[in-house]
Amino acid sequence: MRQLVLLGGGYGNMRILQRLLPDELPNDIHIILIDRVPYHCLKTEYYALAAGTVSDHHIRVPFPEHPQLVYQFGEVVSIDLDQQLVHLKDGSSVRYDDVVIGLGCEDKYHGVPGAEAHTYSIQSIDKARAAYEALNNLPPKATVGIVGAGLSGVELASELAESRPDLHIKLFDRGERILPMFPKRLSDYVEGWFVEHKVEIVRNSNVTKVEPGVLYNHDEPVKCDVIVWTAGIQPNRVVRELNVEKDKQGRVVLTKRHHIPGYENAYVVGDCASLPHSPSAQLAEAQAEQIVQVLQKRWNGEEPPSEFPPIKLKGILGSLGKKHGFGLLADRPLTGRVPRLLKSGILWMYKHHHGY
Repeated sequence: MRQLVLLGGGYGNMRILQRLLPDELPNDIHIILIDRVPYHCLKTEYYALAAGTVSDHHIRVPFPEHPQLVYQFGEVVSIDLDQQLVHLKDGSSVRYDDVVIGLGCEDKYHGVPGAEAHTYSIQSIDKARAAYEALNNLPPKATVGIVGAGLSGVELASELAESRPDLHIKLFDRGERILPMFPKRLSDYVEGWFVEHKVEIVRNSNVTKVEPGVLYNHDEPVKCDVIVWTAGIQPNRVVRELNVEKDKQGRVVLTKRHHIPGYENAYVVGDCASLPHSPSAQLAEAQAEQIVQVLQKRWNGEEPPSEFPPIKLKGILGSLGKKHGFGLLADRPLTGRVPRLLKSGILWMYKHHHGY
């Protein structure tokens, strides 16, 4: 029996399961999925969980069931590529013949003293729950500092501003304009929404230190009742500690077949993989489609494709509260209700395809 071990129940490994089950999995292949929680989490919606506008139940999707699939719940602490072993926090180890590493990302604190200890995060389900508790227990007129005005920071700030208009929200960003990865027209639209909803954008900021209840911008103290960090990500610690080639972001450099050079049976999917696009759920799923093709060919004793067509993303969508949004579809800027409706529709379809 050949053992395929999937590390992490994120978007990439869920797509692998979706493609292999129920009928495309050879009878001699056994799958073990290892994750800390017993369900797939919709990470793209963590901002809404933290803001208190969706329930915990709303962003959980059950893992599929199949006679050749088992789940092991625990935390991965290291991977031995030479011995083909995955070591867990409880001291146990899992052997694999093939492994797909999809352990996701963590916050990157850029060496800012006190940032990790004194800020909240929305990078995991546990951390988003903790942020929810802190944010929703705030009294009226409290101040929330959000560090980082990329997609996560903007969505969290807008959701919180709409659901808790009594709060004073400060959005700290290093740049001259928020969402620099989008055309200026979209940034201007989002900034206009923030002005209308009284979200304060602190431009050209440089957070130099964080203490309990205080954020230092250019060494000047700014009092905040809660601080949420959305200022960058890095691959999971387990991946950072792998002795393999990485790119400047610490992501694993892969062959054109998505495996680690020198280890044909070790694949990396999603946020930990060095790919020509920014990490996203859409990118992880597209990469997973190609990994499945390689696995199936190898299991059949056939030569996998030597390379694949470049992954093309359909676009990116962001929300501004429950009624407005922004995005790029086929390089076409969208603002207003349409991108928000599209985002909601995509989420509904994703849940529907996973039987939820």
